[in-house]
Formats: sequence, structure tokens, C-alpha cells
Amino acid sequence: MASIESNPRGIPKAPFIEKVEDYISGSTEETLQKFQETISKYKFMENSLLGRQKSLNSKLPEIKKTLQMVDLLIAQNEAGSALETDYELSDTLFASAKIEAAKTVYLWLGANVMLEYPIEEARLLLATKLNQATLSLSQVEEDLEFLRDQVTTMEVNMARVYNWDVKQRKQQGVASKA
Repeated sequence: MASIESNPRGIPKAPFIEKVEDYISGSTEETLQKFQETISKYKFMENSLLGRQKSLNSKLPEIKKTLQMVDLLIAQNEAGSALETDYELSDTLFASAKIEAAKTVYLWLGANVMLEYPIEEARLLLATKLNQATLSLSQVEEDLEFLRDQVTTMEVNMARVYNWDVKQRKQQGVASKA
């Protein structure tokens, strides 16, 4: 059994049809329909990845900003100075705070869950999450590029099969007249 080529995350590679007559086993319409189904599958995967890309692009700045704040708290602790800041309580209400020798921070984990972490552990967690999100975003972008190439290949295949079919019908028409 021949293995199907795919990218590192298992998206199958579209075959390029060199000789249409060798590839078509049934009717041209069946072949074109299979190609259209394959293109639809690729488009579905592309839409899914675009949603994931959008999500990652919105999460990355939040993670970076939180990591910068934790780094600032660590730097203030090492310097032995207090950090004065204003923070948002609600949309129109702010309060002032003076932070001295912070030992722990609270991080939102999602789904209305917040946990308290020692400051060094929070920094490690955020740095890990940032690396994972950056890697995931690069993989999503790589997959999107791969999918675009596969859709183009399938569209070229469809055009080749269609043109071959037109040529065959034309030859049959000429042969039947002669």
C-alpha cells in the first residue's frame, strides 16, 4: 500500500497529474467531482487554521504584556523599590496602588479561572506559554502556506482534466464526422 505524502502535521499533499489519460479511471465528471471535494476539504482546513491564527495573534500580545509586567515586578523586587501604578477596577474606575516586595502574582488561566503563582514560577509559566504560542503560530502559518499550494495544485489538476476532456470530445466529434 502506497503511503500518502503529507506535511509534518498530517495534511495530505495534493498529487500533480502529469498525464491526465493515465490518471482518469472513471468518467471525467467523477474525477472533477473528487477534485472539487478535495479542494473543499483543503478550504475547510484553511478556515479552521485561519481561526486558530486569529486566536493566537490576539493571545500573543496579552502573554507578552503579562510577562513584561512580571519582569517589571521582579526587577522592582531586586532593586528593593516600590512600584506605584494605577489599575482598572471597571470601565471607568481606576485606583492607585503601591506594590512592594511582591512574592506572588495572580494569573488568569481562562474560563473565569485565576490562580496565584509565586512570581518566579509565573515568569517561567508565561515564558513557556509565549514560546508555545509563538511556535504554534509559526506552524499555523506554515500549514496555511502549504494548504494554499495544495489548493492551487488541485485547481491546476482540475483545469488540466477539463481541458483534456474538451480535447477528447473535440477529437470524437471530428472522428464521427469523418
